[in-house]
Amino acid sequence: MIDPVIQQLKGKLIVSCQAYMGEPLRHPETMAQMARACELGGAGGIRCQGLSDISAIKGRTEVPVIGIWKEGHEGVYITPTLRHARACVAAGADIVAVDATDRPRPDGKTLEDTVRPLKEEGVLVMADCATIEDIRHAFAIGCDIASTTLSHPGAAIDCGMADGPDVALMRQATTEFPDKPVICEGRVHTPADAKAAMDAGAWAVVVGTAITHPTSITSWFVEAIEG
Repeated sequence: MIDPVIQQLKGKLIVSCQAYMGEPLRHPETMAQMARACELGGAGGIRCQGLSDISAIKGRTEVPVIGIWKEGHEGVYITPTLRHARACVAAGADIVAVDATDRPRPDGKTLEDTVRPLKEEGVLVMADCATIEDIRHAFAIGCDIASTTLSHPGAAIDCGMADGPDVALMRQATTEFPDKPVICEGRVHTPADAKAAMDAGAWAVVVGTAITHPTSITSWFVEAIEG
C-alpha cells in the first residue's frame, strides 16, 4: 500500500526551497514565503532543509513537506544520522529524506540501522540515491520513496545547467519497480527536463535551483549574454 501522503505527490512538481550558507535568502521566513509562492503556482510538495525552515514552511503551506537536515559538506551529510531524521520529524516534516548511498555514515551505523527505527515509528522515508543499487537496497529495507538526488557529480550543490536529469537511471528504476514511488531529482532546469523525467516514469519531479535560487538563475543569463 502506498501511503496517502506519498500518493498525493504522484504526477506532481515538488519544489526544493533551500538557500545556502551566507546567501541573502537564507532565512526561515523567506523560505516559507518562497514555499507558499510555489504552492500557489501549483507545486504539489515542498522539499526543504533545516529544522527552522521545515517548521516555518509546514506552518505556511498545506502540501506535503519533505524535510532534510544537512550537516557538513562532504560524504554523507543529507540527514546523516537517526538523530537528524528524528529532529526533522519533530520539526514537522511529513517525509524525511536521507542519504541512501553505501558511504560511511558519521555515526558508524548502516542505512538499515537508520531506516528500521524510523519505520517502526511510522515515519515516511525518502531515500536519496546515486545508483540503481542504492535504489534496490532502499526499497529492500523498507524506504517508502527512492529518488535520483545523488546520481550526478556535485549533487546537492549548484552545478550549473549542464547535462540535465539522470533520465537513464530513472527509466531503469521505474522499469524494475513499476509500482514503487521513484522520484526524479537533480539538474531539472527546464520544463522540458521535467517532462522528460515524467515520460521516463517518474512518480514526481523535484526542481530546486531553477525555481528558487535566483543567484544561479541570474548567472545563467549573465553567462549567456556575456559568454
